[in-house]
Amino acid sequence: MTLVSDTTVLTIPSAEAQLDDHRRPLLAYCYRMLGSPFEAEDAVQETMLRAWRALDSFDGRSALATWLHRIATNVCLDMLRGRQRRALPMDLGPAQEPIVSNLHTRSEVTWIEPIPGNALAELDPADVAVERDTVKLAFIAALQQLPPRQRAALILCEVLRWQATEVAELLETSVASVNSALQRARTTLATTGASADSVAPTVDENQEELLRRYVDAFQRYDLTALTAVIREDAVQSMPPYDLWLSGRDDVFAWWFGPGIGCQGSRLLPAATANGSPAFGQYKPSESGSGHEPWALQVVEIENGAVKEITFFLDTQRLFPLFGLPPRLDG
Repeated sequence: MTLVSDTTVLTIPSAEAQLDDHRRPLLAYCYRMLGSPFEAEDAVQETMLRAWRALDSFDGRSALATWLHRIATNVCLDMLRGRQRRALPMDLGPAQEPIVSNLHTRSEVTWIEPIPGNALAELDPADVAVERDTVKLAFIAALQQLPPRQRAALILCEVLRWQATEVAELLETSVASVNSALQRARTTLATTGASADSVAPTVDENQEELLRRYVDAFQRYDLTALTAVIREDAVQSMPPYDLWLSGRDDVFAWWFGPGIGCQGSRLLPAATANGSPAFGQYKPSESGSGHEPWALQVVEIENGAVKEITFFLDTQRLFPLFGLPPRLDG
């Protein structure tokens, strides 16, 4: 059996390697569709399985990447059928007061989960900023508000820059239907402030210095130093809790009130998460020896200061994914 890829006829052993070359771009695509790195990995595995089983049906009339994205789209649509959309706490209601009685989990909510930057596709330098911005947590959350087929159309056209004719063929619909879906999707995204056209700034020396100051201030739990690096309009959330806080005063009221147990924490740099700096936070162990995992902090910077901090508390799954140790001794 052979596989035709563009103008090259491949034997099955080389076809396996060729399929594997597409894993990372497919993972990024499936993550945008599903909002979870774990589900995205499952979707890619299923895509590869379906592709392998259907090798003899690939005749080379379309590019291998197009064929694989068609399979991946169908896999994602199958996974999304009848399922509630993923969300971040700010998608569910207004900010609340920083008091323990407002701290609730929502069993009916499935949360957006972060993805390590090193899991995503390797890109040309010119495309890196766009890639980073289109996996930002806010953009992923906005995508989840779209019906699945609108979501696929927008990602393929606005992020991957496919032509409407290509997307129409993939979705087995008309170009007019694709353009209509795109218009509705853009209208929905406009209400969230998210856009596939914005470009995230690179982390320069000034931002690296800001992050060093933030880590130092947080580990010392120094209010004055923290005030100097965090914006007055900063936002905090802590999935799987639905509570989110708006404004530096409320964030600090939580940190130095109900969240005082974080005092003495250590922050360990991790791979970037969704294009933003990330740190493993370890709280002092109750045994008095070492530090235990508490949260994956995803820190977003705007205009030279920390704008948003998301504390993802599912350390059992996220710390291994981000290559973070299970505890810190000493």
